[in-house]
Amino acid sequence: MPTNFDELIDRRGTASIKYDFAAERGYPKDVLPFWVADMDFRVPAPVLDALTRRTAHGIFGYTQVKDDYFAVLQHWFKTRHNWDVARRELVITPGVVFAIATAVRAFTEPSDAVLIQQPVYYPFANVIRDNGRTLVDNPLRLENGRYEIDFADFEQKIIENNVKLFILCSPHNPVGRVWQNAELERIAEICLRRRVLVVADEIHEEFIRPGFTHTPFAAISPEAAAITVTCTSPSKTFNLAGLQISNIFIKNDGLRSRFRTERGKTGYDEPNTLGLSAAHAAYEHGAPWLTELLAYIETNYEYTKAYLAQYLPQIKIVEPEGTYLLWLDFRAYGLSDKALNDKIVHEANLWLDDGPIFGTGGSGFQRINIACPRATLERGLEQLVQAFR
Repeated sequence: MPTNFDELIDRRGTASIKYDFAAERGYPKDVLPFWVADMDFRVPAPVLDALTRRTAHGIFGYTQVKDDYFAVLQHWFKTRHNWDVARRELVITPGVVFAIATAVRAFTEPSDAVLIQQPVYYPFANVIRDNGRTLVDNPLRLENGRYEIDFADFEQKIIENNVKLFILCSPHNPVGRVWQNAELERIAEICLRRRVLVVADEIHEEFIRPGFTHTPFAAISPEAAAITVTCTSPSKTFNLAGLQISNIFIKNDGLRSRFRTERGKTGYDEPNTLGLSAAHAAYEHGAPWLTELLAYIETNYEYTKAYLAQYLPQIKIVEPEGTYLLWLDFRAYGLSDKALNDKIVHEANLWLDDGPIFGTGGSGFQRINIACPRATLERGLEQLVQAFR
Protein backbone atom coordinates (compact mmCIF):
# COMPACT_ATOMS: atom_id res chain seq x y z
CA MET A 1 0.00 0.00 0.00
CA PRO A 2 1.47 3.39 -1.00
CA THR A 3 2.59 5.67 1.81
CA ASN A 4 0.51 8.79 2.41
CA PHE A 5 3.21 11.44 2.75
CA ASP A 6 0.49 14.11 2.68
CA GLU A 7 -0.69 13.00 6.12
CA LEU A 8 -0.41 15.79 8.68
CA ILE A 9 0.91 14.36 11.94
CA ASP A 10 0.87 16.62 14.99
CA ARG A 11 4.35 16.38 16.52
CA ARG A 12 3.74 18.88 19.29
CA GLY A 13 3.70 17.44 22.77
CA THR A 14 6.24 14.71 21.91
CA ALA A 15 9.31 16.56 23.24
CA SER A 16 10.27 17.19 19.61
CA ILE A 17 13.26 19.51 19.30
CA LYS A 18 11.76 20.79 16.06
CA TYR A 19 8.30 21.63 17.43
CA ASP A 20 8.38 21.76 21.24
CA PHE A 21 11.41 23.91 22.07
CA ALA A 22 10.80 27.15 20.18
CA ALA A 23 10.25 29.27 23.29
CA GLU A 24 13.27 27.76 25.06
CA ARG A 25 15.41 28.70 22.07
CA GLY A 26 14.11 32.25 21.81
CA TYR A 27 11.52 31.83 19.06
CA PRO A 28 7.76 32.50 19.09
CA LYS A 29 5.90 29.53 20.54
CA ASP A 30 3.72 29.16 17.43
CA VAL A 31 6.55 29.54 14.89
CA LEU A 32 6.39 27.11 11.94
CA PRO A 33 9.67 25.16 11.93
CA PHE A 34 11.66 24.16 8.86
CA TRP A 35 15.08 24.10 10.49
CA VAL A 36 16.42 20.85 11.97
CA ALA A 37 16.98 18.00 9.52
CA ASP A 38 14.40 15.46 10.55
CA MET A 39 11.26 14.68 8.56
CA ASP A 40 7.58 15.13 9.32
CA PHE A 41 6.78 11.68 7.91
CA ARG A 42 5.91 8.46 9.69
CA VAL A 43 8.67 5.82 9.46
CA PRO A 44 8.23 2.78 7.17
CA ALA A 45 5.54 0.32 8.27
CA PRO A 46 8.06 -2.55 8.64
CA VAL A 47 9.96 -0.42 11.16
CA LEU A 48 6.81 0.21 13.20
CA ASP A 49 6.01 -3.51 13.04
CA ALA A 50 9.50 -4.42 14.24
CA LEU A 51 9.28 -1.95 17.13
CA THR A 52 5.85 -3.23 18.09
CA ARG A 53 7.14 -6.79 18.23
CA ARG A 54 10.20 -5.76 20.20
CA THR A 55 8.31 -3.67 22.74
CA ALA A 56 5.75 -6.45 23.22
CA HIS A 57 8.60 -8.61 24.51
CA GLY A 58 8.79 -6.22 27.44
CA ILE A 59 12.48 -6.59 28.33
CA PHE A 60 15.01 -4.04 27.12
CA GLY A 61 18.36 -5.31 28.31
CA TYR A 62 21.80 -4.75 26.85
CA THR A 63 22.32 -5.71 23.24
CA GLN A 64 25.02 -5.98 20.59
CA VAL A 65 25.17 -6.34 16.82
CA LYS A 66 24.77 -9.85 15.42
CA ASP A 67 25.84 -11.08 11.99
CA ASP A 68 22.29 -10.85 10.63
CA TYR A 69 22.30 -7.08 11.18
CA PHE A 70 25.60 -6.71 9.36
CA ALA A 71 24.28 -8.86 6.50
CA VAL A 72 21.47 -6.40 5.76
CA LEU A 73 23.92 -3.48 5.90
CA GLN A 74 26.30 -5.25 3.55
CA HIS A 75 23.51 -5.94 1.07
CA TRP A 76 22.25 -2.34 1.30
CA PHE A 77 25.56 -0.69 0.53
CA LYS A 78 26.44 -3.17 -2.21
CA THR A 79 23.14 -2.92 -4.04
CA ARG A 80 22.63 0.83 -3.65
CA HIS A 81 26.20 2.15 -3.87
CA ASN A 82 28.28 -0.74 -5.23
CA TRP A 83 30.37 -0.50 -2.07
CA ASP A 84 31.77 -3.59 -0.41
CA VAL A 85 32.07 -3.49 3.37
CA ALA A 86 33.41 -6.18 5.69
CA ARG A 87 32.07 -7.23 9.09
CA ARG A 88 35.24 -6.27 10.94
CA GLU A 89 35.03 -2.68 9.60
CA LEU A 90 31.76 -1.88 11.38
CA VAL A 91 31.73 0.21 14.56
CA ILE A 92 28.42 1.28 16.09
CA THR A 93 27.99 4.74 17.62
CA PRO A 94 24.90 6.61 18.86
CA GLY A 95 25.24 9.23 16.13
CA VAL A 96 27.38 10.65 13.35
CA VAL A 97 28.38 13.79 15.27
CA PHE A 98 29.46 11.54 18.15
CA ALA A 99 31.57 9.57 15.66
CA ILE A 100 33.14 12.71 14.21
CA ALA A 101 34.05 13.96 17.68
CA THR A 102 35.50 10.53 18.49
CA ALA A 103 37.60 10.62 15.33
CA VAL A 104 38.86 14.13 16.06
CA ARG A 105 40.10 13.00 19.48
CA ALA A 106 41.42 9.66 18.23
CA PHE A 107 43.47 10.95 15.32
CA THR A 108 44.60 14.42 16.37
CA GLU A 109 46.17 16.10 19.38
CA PRO A 110 45.11 19.35 21.06
CA SER A 111 45.83 22.35 18.82
CA ASP A 112 46.21 20.15 15.71
CA ALA A 113 44.56 21.54 12.58
CA VAL A 114 41.33 20.03 11.23
CA LEU A 115 40.05 21.13 7.82
CA ILE A 116 36.43 21.70 6.80
CA GLN A 117 34.69 23.32 3.82
CA GLN A 118 32.30 26.08 4.81
CA PRO A 119 29.48 26.85 4.56
CA VAL A 120 28.97 23.45 6.14
CA TYR A 121 26.97 21.60 8.80
CA TYR A 122 27.73 23.68 11.88
CA PRO A 123 28.49 20.88 14.40
CA PHE A 124 31.73 20.29 12.46
CA ALA A 125 33.12 23.60 13.70
CA ASN A 126 31.73 23.04 17.19
CA VAL A 127 33.33 19.61 17.51
CA ILE A 128 36.72 20.92 16.38
CA ARG A 129 36.73 23.90 18.73
CA ASP A 130 35.15 22.11 21.69
CA ASN A 131 37.90 19.49 21.55
CA GLY A 132 40.64 22.11 21.54
CA ARG A 133 41.68 21.65 17.92
CA THR A 134 42.38 24.36 15.36
CA LEU A 135 39.72 24.94 12.71
CA VAL A 136 41.01 25.52 9.20
CA ASP A 137 38.56 26.45 6.46
CA ASN A 138 38.75 25.73 2.73
CA PRO A 139 35.71 27.81 1.68
CA LEU A 140 33.59 26.48 -1.13
CA ARG A 141 33.27 28.85 -4.11
CA LEU A 142 29.85 29.73 -5.51
CA GLU A 143 30.31 29.96 -9.26
CA ASN A 144 27.36 30.35 -11.63
CA GLY A 145 24.93 29.06 -9.04
CA ARG A 146 26.97 25.96 -8.14
CA TYR A 147 29.47 25.38 -5.35
CA GLU A 148 32.95 24.18 -6.27
CA ILE A 149 36.04 23.15 -4.32
CA ASP A 150 39.07 25.43 -4.55
CA PHE A 151 41.64 22.67 -4.77
CA ALA A 152 44.64 24.99 -4.83
CA ASP A 153 43.46 26.54 -1.57
CA PHE A 154 42.60 23.07 -0.21
CA GLU A 155 46.17 21.86 -0.59
CA GLN A 156 47.74 25.14 0.44
CA LYS A 157 45.72 25.20 3.68
CA ILE A 158 46.87 21.65 4.42
CA ILE A 159 50.50 22.61 3.91
CA GLU A 160 50.42 25.93 5.76
CA ASN A 161 48.57 24.56 8.79
CA ASN A 162 49.98 21.04 8.88
CA VAL A 163 46.43 19.70 8.74
CA LYS A 164 45.99 16.22 10.23
CA LEU A 165 42.32 15.53 9.51
CA PHE A 166 39.77 16.58 6.91
CA ILE A 167 36.01 16.30 7.53
CA LEU A 168 34.26 15.74 4.20
CA CYS A 169 30.51 16.40 3.94
CA SER A 170 29.23 14.15 1.17
CA PRO A 171 26.58 14.89 0.02
CA HIS A 172 27.17 18.41 1.21
CA ASN A 173 24.91 20.04 3.77
CA PRO A 174 23.74 22.79 3.27
CA VAL A 175 24.76 23.55 -0.33
CA GLY A 176 23.43 20.29 -1.77
CA ARG A 177 26.45 19.20 -3.80
CA VAL A 178 26.85 15.52 -4.67
CA TRP A 179 30.55 15.29 -5.32
CA GLN A 180 31.59 13.75 -8.62
CA ASN A 181 34.13 10.96 -8.77
CA ALA A 182 36.75 13.26 -10.28
CA GLU A 183 36.40 15.63 -7.32
CA LEU A 184 36.61 12.80 -4.79
CA GLU A 185 39.63 11.35 -6.57
CA ARG A 186 41.40 14.71 -6.40
CA ILE A 187 40.63 15.03 -2.69
CA ALA A 188 41.98 11.52 -2.14
CA GLU A 189 45.16 12.22 -4.12
CA ILE A 190 45.94 15.34 -2.11
CA CYS A 191 45.11 13.77 1.25
CA LEU A 192 47.17 10.67 0.51
CA ARG A 193 50.13 12.71 -0.64
CA ARG A 194 49.90 15.08 2.35
CA ARG A 195 49.13 12.31 4.89
CA VAL A 196 45.76 13.68 5.90
CA LEU A 197 43.08 11.37 7.29
CA VAL A 198 39.50 11.78 6.07
CA VAL A 199 36.28 11.55 8.06
CA ALA A 200 33.48 11.28 5.50
CA ASP A 201 30.06 12.30 6.80
CA GLU A 202 27.77 10.50 4.33
CA ILE A 203 24.57 10.65 6.34
CA HIS A 204 22.59 12.15 3.43
CA GLU A 205 23.83 9.51 0.97
CA GLU A 206 20.35 8.24 0.04
CA PHE A 207 18.91 11.65 -0.79
CA ILE A 208 20.25 12.02 -4.30
CA ARG A 209 18.25 13.80 -6.99
CA PRO A 210 17.64 12.25 -10.42
CA GLY A 211 20.67 12.47 -12.67
CA PHE A 212 23.23 12.35 -9.86
CA THR A 213 25.09 9.50 -8.17
CA HIS A 214 26.62 9.29 -4.72
CA THR A 215 29.95 7.49 -4.49
CA PRO A 216 31.25 6.64 -1.00
CA PHE A 217 34.64 8.27 -0.56
CA ALA A 218 36.10 4.97 0.66
CA ALA A 219 34.99 3.33 -2.61
CA ILE A 220 37.21 5.61 -4.70
CA SER A 221 40.24 3.35 -4.24
CA PRO A 222 41.78 0.94 -1.74
CA GLU A 223 44.25 3.67 -0.87
CA ALA A 224 41.45 6.13 -0.11
CA ALA A 225 39.65 3.53 1.99
CA ALA A 226 42.80 3.05 4.07
CA ILE A 227 42.72 6.68 5.30
CA THR A 228 38.95 7.03 5.73
CA VAL A 229 36.39 6.84 8.51
CA THR A 230 32.98 6.60 6.79
CA CYS A 231 30.00 7.79 8.84
CA THR A 232 26.56 6.49 7.86
CA SER A 233 23.26 6.24 9.66
CA PRO A 234 19.62 5.30 9.12
CA SER A 235 18.64 8.41 11.07
CA LYS A 236 18.24 10.66 8.01
CA THR A 237 17.23 7.97 5.51
CA PHE A 238 14.41 6.49 7.59
CA ASN A 239 13.72 9.32 10.08
CA LEU A 240 15.14 7.45 13.07
CA ALA A 241 17.28 10.19 14.64
CA GLY A 242 15.77 9.81 18.11
CA LEU A 243 16.66 6.11 18.23
CA GLN A 244 20.36 6.99 18.10
CA ILE A 245 22.26 4.47 16.03
CA SER A 246 24.93 5.02 13.40
CA ASN A 247 27.06 2.65 11.34
CA ILE A 248 30.69 3.69 11.06
CA PHE A 249 33.00 1.83 8.67
CA ILE A 250 36.79 1.88 9.07
CA LYS A 251 38.79 -0.41 6.81
CA ASN A 252 42.23 0.31 8.26
CA ASP A 253 42.77 -1.97 11.26
CA GLY A 254 45.03 0.49 13.06
CA LEU A 255 42.65 3.42 12.64
CA ARG A 256 39.71 1.30 13.72
CA SER A 257 41.54 0.20 16.86
CA ARG A 258 42.34 3.80 17.79
CA PHE A 259 38.73 4.84 17.10
CA ARG A 260 37.35 2.02 19.27
CA THR A 261 39.73 2.97 22.08
CA GLU A 262 38.58 6.58 21.99
CA ARG A 263 34.95 5.53 21.83
CA GLY A 264 35.55 3.37 24.90
CA LYS A 265 36.79 6.38 26.85
CA THR A 266 33.31 7.90 26.61
CA GLY A 267 31.77 4.90 28.38
CA TYR A 268 29.67 4.01 25.33
CA ASP A 269 29.47 0.35 24.39
CA GLU A 270 26.03 -1.20 23.72
CA PRO A 271 23.69 0.34 21.12
CA ASN A 272 20.12 1.37 21.79
CA THR A 273 18.04 -1.82 21.76
CA LEU A 274 15.10 -0.29 19.90
CA GLY A 275 17.41 1.63 17.58
CA LEU A 276 19.05 -1.61 16.50
CA SER A 277 15.67 -3.28 15.87
CA ALA A 278 14.43 -0.29 13.87
CA ALA A 279 17.61 0.00 11.80
CA HIS A 280 17.58 -3.71 10.98
CA ALA A 281 13.99 -3.55 9.74
CA ALA A 282 14.61 -0.33 7.81
CA TYR A 283 17.63 -1.62 5.91
CA GLU A 284 15.99 -4.99 5.24
CA HIS A 285 12.49 -3.83 4.26
CA GLY A 286 12.55 -0.04 3.85
CA ALA A 287 13.71 0.36 0.25
CA PRO A 288 10.22 0.61 -1.32
CA TRP A 289 9.22 3.27 1.20
CA LEU A 290 12.42 5.19 0.44
CA THR A 291 11.70 5.10 -3.29
CA GLU A 292 8.28 6.66 -2.67
CA LEU A 293 9.81 9.21 -0.28
CA LEU A 294 12.42 10.39 -2.78
CA ALA A 295 9.73 10.90 -5.41
CA TYR A 296 7.65 12.91 -2.96
CA ILE A 297 10.56 15.12 -1.91
CA GLU A 298 11.37 15.74 -5.57
CA THR A 299 7.83 17.05 -6.15
CA ASN A 300 8.23 19.27 -3.06
CA TYR A 301 11.41 20.67 -4.56
CA GLU A 302 9.80 21.35 -7.93
CA TYR A 303 6.85 23.02 -6.19
CA THR A 304 9.15 25.23 -4.10
CA LYS A 305 11.22 26.19 -7.13
CA ALA A 306 8.17 27.17 -9.17
CA TYR A 307 6.49 28.97 -6.28
CA LEU A 308 9.49 31.13 -5.47
CA ALA A 309 10.11 31.89 -9.14
CA GLN A 310 6.53 33.15 -9.44
CA TYR A 311 6.07 35.01 -6.18
CA LEU A 312 9.54 35.76 -4.77
CA PRO A 313 11.98 35.75 -7.70
CA GLN A 314 14.56 37.67 -5.67
CA ILE A 315 15.09 34.56 -3.54
CA LYS A 316 17.39 32.25 -5.47
CA ILE A 317 17.59 28.52 -4.78
CA VAL A 318 21.04 26.99 -5.11
CA GLU A 319 20.10 24.05 -7.33
CA PRO A 320 20.48 20.98 -5.11
CA GLU A 321 21.95 17.70 -6.27
CA GLY A 322 21.20 15.93 -3.02
CA THR A 323 19.70 16.14 0.51
CA TYR A 324 16.20 17.38 1.37
CA LEU A 325 17.58 20.76 2.46
CA LEU A 326 17.46 23.85 0.25
CA TRP A 327 20.03 26.63 0.47
CA LEU A 328 18.19 29.89 -0.21
CA ASP A 329 19.98 33.06 -1.32
CA PHE A 330 18.31 36.21 0.06
CA ARG A 331 21.19 38.57 -0.75
CA ALA A 332 19.18 40.50 -3.34
CA TYR A 333 17.20 42.10 -0.50
CA GLY A 334 20.32 43.80 0.86
CA LEU A 335 19.45 43.02 4.48
CA SER A 336 21.90 42.41 7.28
CA ASP A 337 21.88 38.88 8.61
CA LYS A 338 20.12 40.01 11.77
CA ALA A 339 17.48 41.96 9.84
CA LEU A 340 16.93 39.00 7.49
CA ASN A 341 16.53 36.50 10.30
CA ASP A 342 14.27 38.83 12.28
CA LYS A 343 12.05 39.29 9.23
CA ILE A 344 11.78 35.54 8.67
CA VAL A 345 11.09 34.79 12.34
CA HIS A 346 8.88 37.70 13.37
CA GLU A 347 7.14 38.67 10.13
CA ALA A 348 6.94 35.32 8.32
CA ASN A 349 6.71 33.41 11.64
CA LEU A 350 9.07 30.78 10.27
CA TRP A 351 12.03 29.04 11.87
CA LEU A 352 14.72 28.31 9.29
CA ASP A 353 18.43 27.77 9.84
CA ASP A 354 20.24 31.11 9.67
CA GLY A 355 23.05 31.03 7.09
CA PRO A 356 25.86 32.47 9.25
CA ILE A 357 25.78 29.46 11.60
CA PHE A 358 27.23 27.43 8.71
CA GLY A 359 30.35 29.61 8.72
CA THR A 360 32.16 31.41 5.93
CA GLY A 361 29.89 32.07 2.97
CA GLY A 362 26.67 31.73 4.95
CA SER A 363 25.86 35.43 5.14
CA GLY A 364 22.66 36.29 3.29
CA PHE A 365 21.48 32.67 3.08
CA GLN A 366 18.94 30.53 4.93
CA ARG A 367 18.47 26.74 4.96
CA ILE A 368 14.99 25.23 4.70
CA ASN A 369 13.92 21.61 5.20
CA ILE A 370 11.33 20.48 2.62
CA ALA A 371 10.84 16.92 3.98
CA CYS A 372 7.30 17.64 5.11
CA PRO A 373 3.74 17.22 3.84
CA ARG A 374 2.84 19.50 0.94
CA ALA A 375 0.28 21.39 2.99
CA THR A 376 2.96 22.31 5.55
CA LEU A 377 5.32 23.44 2.81
CA GLU A 378 2.58 25.49 1.12
CA ARG A 379 1.76 27.20 4.40
CA GLY A 380 5.41 28.04 5.02
CA LEU A 381 5.94 29.46 1.55
CA GLU A 382 2.76 31.52 1.79
CA GLN A 383 3.99 33.02 5.08
CA LEU A 384 7.31 33.81 3.41
CA VAL A 385 5.53 35.63 0.59
CA GLN A 386 3.45 37.66 3.03
CA ALA A 387 6.62 38.88 4.72
CA PHE A 388 8.72 39.64 1.65
CA ARG A 389 6.30 40.95 -0.99
